[in-house]
Amino acid sequence: MSGLAEAAPRPGYESDLDAFRLDARAWLAEHCTDRFRGLMFSGDPDDDHLQRMREWNRMLADAGWAGIDWPVEHGGRGLGLAHQVILATELDGARAPGPLNPIGLANIAPSIMGFGTAEQKARFLRPMLRGDEIWCQGFSEPDAGSDLASLAARAEPDGDGWVLTGQKVWTTLGQHARWCELLARSDPEASKHRGISCFIVDMTSPGVEVRPLRTASGESDFSEIFFDGVRVGADALLGPEGQGWMVAMATLTFERSGVANLHLESRRNIADLLDEVRRAGRADDPIVRQELAVLWSAGEIQRHLSERATIRALAGLPPGPESSLIKLVWSAVGQALPDVAVRVLGPAALEGQWGRRLMASRSLSIAGGTTEVNKTIVAERVLGLPREPR
Repeated sequence: MSGLAEAAPRPGYESDLDAFRLDARAWLAEHCTDRFRGLMFSGDPDDDHLQRMREWNRMLADAGWAGIDWPVEHGGRGLGLAHQVILATELDGARAPGPLNPIGLANIAPSIMGFGTAEQKARFLRPMLRGDEIWCQGFSEPDAGSDLASLAARAEPDGDGWVLTGQKVWTTLGQHARWCELLARSDPEASKHRGISCFIVDMTSPGVEVRPLRTASGESDFSEIFFDGVRVGADALLGPEGQGWMVAMATLTFERSGVANLHLESRRNIADLLDEVRRAGRADDPIVRQELAVLWSAGEIQRHLSERATIRALAGLPPGPESSLIKLVWSAVGQALPDVAVRVLGPAALEGQWGRRLMASRSLSIAGGTTEVNKTIVAERVLGLPREPR
């Protein structure tokens, strides 16, 4: 973290970061017991798993460790990026679960803070922070994924409210969510970017149907959601009418700002594989060592890219194309990891965690931004190649 501290000009900042790190480490050592350690939110948690995740989330929030970058008036600490990076690192080192409501905290809450009314902020932010209410994003559609602005879900005026009709797909946490940040076309005559509005939708409303999607890995992390004449009030608008694209881009900006911490997951998974290879007695095999060395090096490349992006942000520089590079490396590492596991551990790696990761790894080329789009960004903005024909 020395580079992070050097980017901050205030005297004493490095000692502040050290104190924060030690405080977080001590709290985690006391509270992250075997009851919580290693918990992950999958698409099909049983009641006990979900209860422990909720309990952990509330402990984080009540102790001030959830949403540390949130303003104090909304339950956060008002801290900056360096503190966020330190906390993420300490959580990862302790094998502590993250919050139950990651999409809500990281993506949707900043949009509510930036565009929401005072009533919306008062109603939604605290329950979101504590994990009392889970949120999902109703953005992607069967024919509107990477080209989000071509979405077809409709919002039709009806008295003092709106009627929502349409379908969303690949909705993370959809089957568990109480609330949805939904994009719908409110003005079919406007240009496709200007005729969209953003709504806050109660998922228990009549006309909302959630269908979990079971993927090749056997899990149901995503859902498709149908809105069949769902009525919402005028107070459901998030941001101005017709300005949903602006709200959506803000939400996606917050989503993509989190890529700097992806290396923690990658490097932890690589470390797990190294431990398993040692236990299997294959660590001295030169071919195995070569495979693992290449994989380990890719994880370190991802870490260095992430640190460079973080230091750039701490220095007050505008975001660059680093997030696209990091996402590309994260996808490549995530897909190589289970492949290497199968090669070095043999058929045993086709079951358990490595088997699940192998089945799920193909989706990493799409999740959080497709590889093709990211390569285009890197080609045009990093390598200076001619722009793709429009």
